[in-house]
Amino acid sequence: MSFWDGRRILLTGGHGFVGSVIHRKLLARGVDESNILVPRSRDCDLRTRENCHKAVQGVDLVIHLAARVGGIGFNQRNPATLFYDNAIMGIQLMEAARQAGVGKFVQVGTICAYPKFTPIPFREEELWNGYPEETNAPYGLAKKMLLVQAQAYRQQYGFDAVYLLPVNLYGPGDNFDLNDSHVIPALIRKIVTARDNGDPYIDAWGTGSASREFLYVADAAEGIVLAAERYDKPDPVNLGAGMEITIRDLVTTIADLAGFEGEIRWDPSKPDGQPRRCLDVSRAEREFGFRAQTPFRDGLRSTIEWYEAAGIGGPL
Repeated sequence: MSFWDGRRILLTGGHGFVGSVIHRKLLARGVDESNILVPRSRDCDLRTRENCHKAVQGVDLVIHLAARVGGIGFNQRNPATLFYDNAIMGIQLMEAARQAGVGKFVQVGTICAYPKFTPIPFREEELWNGYPEETNAPYGLAKKMLLVQAQAYRQQYGFDAVYLLPVNLYGPGDNFDLNDSHVIPALIRKIVTARDNGDPYIDAWGTGSASREFLYVADAAEGIVLAAERYDKPDPVNLGAGMEITIRDLVTTIADLAGFEGEIRWDPSKPDGQPRRCLDVSRAEREFGFRAQTPFRDGLRSTIEWYEAAGIGGPL
């Protein structure tokens, strides 16, 4: 029998960027559509405790993706909202799942939980060795508390809760709204718009010296599904591609793929965020056989093509 046979799954955030891909992967693994519960926030606000208890009734597995997220600018404007919403949703949902006897809880955390200055590559053992980068700290710490909760519940209740640390994600279906988008979709929108308008330059935040690692959304979804199937330990697990690129090189690559030949103007008055990000991804491969499959340029090209086909651009 497959791990998924007969399981009833609550997939929070299942209409979102990553969740919609996980949904498709579950169907491909033979899960019946009727056994995948995907609540919408307008109908089931998980900040309300009663909704959490209703959502987990009759459920065998929870994959908790629902979150309030954004880029550096959004984080700076909304630190309290990011802390409260992410903490309260996860804490209440995990407790409701425990009380309801749910068999497994997969908590998707964030790379923002790592200390600002973490040795490269980030190893899971470094997670508590410092304070997160300031612009990400409220969000990162809220999600980090769910690791504490998962480990405490496993210790006291024997509750099978696992915790994953995905790096920055990108791909088709991402959020391209400049008010709260992450770096790749924001850059794609800026660069494609500038190309189409014939603009001689674009403005880019920071110095370009910070580095990031990026994981294609389909790879991230596969890692999460594999962890649900195969992982049952208290230790957090990185999900990444094991690569590193500076923001300056990222902008140059997107401009090249999109055919923009104008100037890149850097604004050092804007924050760079965490200085470097690159994960040690060996634990995920060792524990549940996950390794990213999508070459970075191929993933960027697919994302640019999706954005252009979707027609969701407009004035910046």
